[in-house]
Amino acid sequence: MNDFSMIIFAENPVYPPNRFRRRFRMRRDLFLRIQSAVEAHEPFSQQKMDAAGKLGLSSLQKITTAFQMLAYGVSTNLLDEYVRIRESTAILSMKIFVKILISIFGNEYLRSPNSDDIAILLAIGESRGFPGMLGKLLQGHSPPVHYNVNDRHYLLGYYLVDGIYPSWATFVKTIPMPQTNKASHFKKLQESCRKDVERAFGVLQARFAIVRGSARYFKRSTLHDIMLACIIMHNMIIEDERHLHVQPDIADMYDQAEDGPPTPALEHLRTREFRDFIDQYIRIQDREIRTQLQADLVEHSWNIHSNA
Repeated sequence: MNDFSMIIFAENPVYPPNRFRRRFRMRRDLFLRIQSAVEAHEPFSQQKMDAAGKLGLSSLQKITTAFQMLAYGVSTNLLDEYVRIRESTAILSMKIFVKILISIFGNEYLRSPNSDDIAILLAIGESRGFPGMLGKLLQGHSPPVHYNVNDRHYLLGYYLVDGIYPSWATFVKTIPMPQTNKASHFKKLQESCRKDVERAFGVLQARFAIVRGSARYFKRSTLHDIMLACIIMHNMIIEDERHLHVQPDIADMYDQAEDGPPTPALEHLRTREFRDFIDQYIRIQDREIRTQLQADLVEHSWNIHSNA
């Protein structure tokens, strides 16, 4: 074990757990879980001996380099004295690391929502005054959803978005210049709920500075892998630390989902491929549905507010 590993990863490391968490954006156990999986999967990350019998870089050095580049968005020359790694090896380590991370953990941490996830999202959305609020409908990854708003039946879930998005049935926008109390209340509620997504992306940017800064690599595939790897690690951190930041209302919904409470009706029938895709695409772009849905949500949210 070299001096670098002794300082950070020894049984009695110099840095306490909170310092490790701050430096690497995750707990030590999760970092070592990722390191072990990557080392077992990719020969490049494994420590080797050269022809002169000298040991090369360890997997901890290579993976730590990748972490530092992702977490701080730093250039490779800043890592030379810290990790003792040359620039070309640092860049290669990062590129290989993000690819292997996606290969190992992508199916688990980038999966589309299943029926239980969708039911929970619907329940959370309805509790906040927006029944039917969810996403990922265009590719047919989510089953159709049936819900009622203001005594009107709808078949598609939707996003809460700002004004730059097209006027589609799955995009519910705010009201720019509300003229009534109902419209003003809806604007306030819609913008409040919409900021949840913006805050989530802000957390991702704060955790991995490489997402926040200017692009350092010219290949689109490299940028794509970096973004997916950061999202995967973000989801892994959320899962690993969920017990430390439990939100009672959401936690109760997850607990109740396991017991099978009444949830919004979901269809589990397989789509008929291209024909269903076209039909659904047409429904998504229906502006009349979008206008009617927004009006019904305005009435629905105002009724909840009035009764409260």
